[in-house]
Amino acid sequence: MKQVLQNLKDGNTIVADVPVPTNKKNHLIISSSLSLISSGTEKMLVDFGRSNYLDKAKKQPDKVKQVIEKIKSDGLIPTIEAVSSKLNQPLPLGYCNVGRVVESLSNDFSVGDRVVSNGPHAEYVRVPKNLCAKIPDNVDDESASFTVLAAIALQSVRLANPSIGEIFVVSGLGSVGLLSVQILLANGCTVIGIDFDKERCELAESFGAKAINLSSGIDPDNFVKNFTNHNGVDGVIIAASSSSNEIIHTAANMCRKRGRIILVGVVGLNIRRDDFFEKEISFQVSFSYGPGRNDNNYEEEGIDYPYGFVRWTEQRNFQAVLALMSSGKINVKPLISNRFMIDNATQAYELILDSKLSSMGVLLEYPIKNNKINRTIDITNVNQKNLKEVKDINIGFLGAGNYASRVLIPIFAKKNTYLNTLVTSGGINSYFHGSNNGFQKASTDDSSVFKNNDINTVVIATRHNDHASQVIESLENNKNVFVEKPIAINHEELDKINKAYNENKENILMVGFNRRFSPHIKKMKSLLLQKNAPKNIIVTINSGFLDQSHWVQDKNIGGGRIVGEACHFIDILIFLTGARVKSFKASGRIEGSKPCDNASISLLFEDDSIGVINYFSNGPNNYSKERIEVYCDNSALILDNFIKMKGYGWKGFNKMNLFKQNKGTEECIDAFIGCLKNSEAAPISYEDMIEGAKLSIDLAEYLSP
Repeated sequence: MKQVLQNLKDGNTIVADVPVPTNKKNHLIISSSLSLISSGTEKMLVDFGRSNYLDKAKKQPDKVKQVIEKIKSDGLIPTIEAVSSKLNQPLPLGYCNVGRVVESLSNDFSVGDRVVSNGPHAEYVRVPKNLCAKIPDNVDDESASFTVLAAIALQSVRLANPSIGEIFVVSGLGSVGLLSVQILLANGCTVIGIDFDKERCELAESFGAKAINLSSGIDPDNFVKNFTNHNGVDGVIIAASSSSNEIIHTAANMCRKRGRIILVGVVGLNIRRDDFFEKEISFQVSFSYGPGRNDNNYEEEGIDYPYGFVRWTEQRNFQAVLALMSSGKINVKPLISNRFMIDNATQAYELILDSKLSSMGVLLEYPIKNNKINRTIDITNVNQKNLKEVKDINIGFLGAGNYASRVLIPIFAKKNTYLNTLVTSGGINSYFHGSNNGFQKASTDDSSVFKNNDINTVVIATRHNDHASQVIESLENNKNVFVEKPIAINHEELDKINKAYNENKENILMVGFNRRFSPHIKKMKSLLLQKNAPKNIIVTINSGFLDQSHWVQDKNIGGGRIVGEACHFIDILIFLTGARVKSFKASGRIEGSKPCDNASISLLFEDDSIGVINYFSNGPNNYSKERIEVYCDNSALILDNFIKMKGYGWKGFNKMNLFKQNKGTEECIDAFIGCLKNSEAAPISYEDMIEGAKLSIDLAEYLSP
């Protein structure tokens, strides 16, 4: 399918051919008929992408601070690689979509329903049910495509709380501004529109507003004073886009005492205290389409807010807008300026970037489709002379999130393997990272890997709750498996993996416990083999804050950070001691109902070694992330962040410093590929992997609220 993507690194806007997303619970797959380009928001994104690095930094000072902190903790080169990778991620454009439902995993919608959604510019979109609304029969697709923009305007009007007879100013008469004008008029208000564009002012007047064309030299303050008999307006909705601080200053001057200002656009916010103090003016920023925005439970899980307590949500605002369109109180036809087919979308973006041309309502049209939904596509051609050489390891790759796309995929791509199919649920990452790394196919269908007899090796880098089922299906389809940690997030999954592994022992199964393959840890191991004495090992993890809404913190998806991340360090202790765990103790601080991510864990091993893992999420970002201390037989080893290691009391060893951080990821993958090529045993024993997984699950349960 065709989809519009923006590259924030080089500013290129492209129409890419990507696989159709796979559906999931409480979501719809919609076949698009029209989508509307939001000339304000999308122009800003394209402009950002086309700006140089210095301008990008100026526009996002908070991100610059994060980069500086990462340099302090991880070093310059890893930071440059991370930033470059982040900017190189493809960004889907668009959020105003109209189409028909072709797949529904929600009881609220049926196949064939004509709906609006905040889906991107693509022939097929996957959208949560709470971000969709059915279109009334008397509202055509072109009008309905303005629903999301109108919901943004409606939310700002709701915050302004207008009443019949009040006077409002709308500053900025773009699409959102002109929709705000109509909604205020529908509320029985008198409206004054302000803009520099003569045509937009004329449109506002055609809807029934008064208009001030700033390019004609009219002073808005004097106009408002005369119009309101020097009382001032009841409120101002700012829908403009400018870095100037004068817009909010002018808005305050125009307000009456105890007036209100609602910001829905983007303007300078160097607010003058006297403007607001003397009149007791209230100021509020309007956020998107309404309550529910960016709430994972509402948007992704489909859990609605109680009607009696949250009357207007995102979806209810969509429905209210459609009702206004159906009754004729909102007319968007005059806002439509241009139409393009999806294949010509890049021309549409050149139009909105040209300040000399009118481009308020630019529609993208989609061709009528056949009934076939293609979830696997060809994306590149392999060099045939190398095909025979590399096909002995034929890889299907599941997942291309941040770590997989930035670290795992590039490493596998430079090895002597055949990259067959890359699968992601949304399709964009499989197309983009598959094309960049030499995969032959991009897909959103797991079965394209499991049922492909040519593929003999599966790499799993999906969300944690999918790992166990994908490991099992890979083994049952006679494939070798490299799975990112954790291998499972509960004991039931572990039991199923045990059964599948015992029935398919001819296949290699390896968990990506890369740190045991790092140069420092291997050196530690070689030194400790010289000692025939118990070891005391302290591992301190400054993991950093992770919001409770993050998927890793969800017990049913990520399993929590003890299961999902601390398992790495349990494996290090198992590796360094070479012994089995006899018992454990743990204590942690639990906040709310989410899994614990501040804990001290003590492990007693059968050889009397003691391991302590301090896993903390409340440390500073500019401090080392990982520190390992080993004490044994009057000697010590101190490893700082996998860059520097110092030894005390070791004959012939004093220190081991690297130029950059090395956590052993490439060495881990080399070991996995090597065992496949040489028909050797897995580099990590199955017993070690299962013990680490079982122990991390036991600890998470012990520390659970």
